[in-house]
Amino acid sequence: LGAICKIIDGDLWIESKGVNPLNKQVNIGESGLGLRMFTPIIALSNQEIFIEGQGSLLTRPMSFFDEVFFKLAVKFVSENGRLPFKIQGPLVPKNIEIDGSLSSQFLTGLLMAYSVSAETEVSIKVKDLKSKPYIDLTLNVMKAFGLNMPLNKNYDEFVFNKATEQKKELVEPIRYTVEGDWSGAAFLLVAGAIAGSINVIGLDMSSSQADKAVMEALMSANASIAIESKGVKVHKSDLIAFEFDATDCPDLFPPLVALAANCKGTSKIAGVSRLMHKESNRAISLQQEFGKMGVKIILDDDVMKIEGVSEIKGTIVHSHNDHRIAMACAVIGLIANGETEIEKAEAINKSYPEFFNDLKKLGADVEQPFTLDKSIFENEI
Repeated sequence: LGAICKIIDGDLWIESKGVNPLNKQVNIGESGLGLRMFTPIIALSNQEIFIEGQGSLLTRPMSFFDEVFFKLAVKFVSENGRLPFKIQGPLVPKNIEIDGSLSSQFLTGLLMAYSVSAETEVSIKVKDLKSKPYIDLTLNVMKAFGLNMPLNKNYDEFVFNKATEQKKELVEPIRYTVEGDWSGAAFLLVAGAIAGSINVIGLDMSSSQADKAVMEALMSANASIAIESKGVKVHKSDLIAFEFDATDCPDLFPPLVALAANCKGTSKIAGVSRLMHKESNRAISLQQEFGKMGVKIILDDDVMKIEGVSEIKGTIVHSHNDHRIAMACAVIGLIANGETEIEKAEAINKSYPEFFNDLKKLGADVEQPFTLDKSIFENEI
């Protein structure tokens, strides 16, 4: 997109002069978030751009853009709502209404695009918005970088006034510290609750990240938790069945299923409808792979019921090329009777490439026959 990125002493430095693509192809890899968030930003350019992806992302429905972009003066062509895309802007903000039930990530991209391109007062109305905490996170980031902020009308409508003119040159760079990732940490916290003591540092207890709700689930399951200045400590304890609504934080399903498998009784997690269009259909993937390990999972409309068991069977499972399924299988494998082999475990490279190394630090016996693909780091994006 024309930004120059450099890693210096562990910090990522980004120099940008707006959306000025260096070439006509953008490969989004296998990132659903990347596709949903960056596509509206790419649409700010007047160049014709081809957006490509790989793996399971090629099969995931993105018809949202077909439905919305023609209203915003964006030329857009897809393969029946799927990648690859051909797109040409510039995007012209208009009053629109969108469906927020499938993913809040579409709204994230539109909010960012509108914030720098609105020339008159315009609004985005949203029906049935899911994962509102992720929109809070979006707005917090926008504010930190000085973007034009919308008026948030109870998440039903976001109203923008004319975008403020961006400064051509900043006197000093904006410094932003990325929070610790509660999505990845959830697997470690669950590992501590079922397998042994752990102290996870770098988490912000006041974070607006939706997956911070893992703390609520752990407490409901009677996990032993201590929140200290240096981190969150979790100790192995006798766990009880819990009920939890993951509608706003569907990425918690995999670690919470691992937790529920170790609880006495039947746990219930609501929000199954949010799992269909992930890297895999996670409801089915979890049911199949945990079933191989002796855990019974029942799908009852929008509720997943997990029956706790006294013994987990080590066996061969498959990640379904889904990073969170791979990590969930690894966590439950920590207490399995026998060896657990995870096929296509390299899927963890998508979000948490150091996951198995971190398990090793905790004393787990892990044989990892793959490494992080360093080619994902580029000097220019």
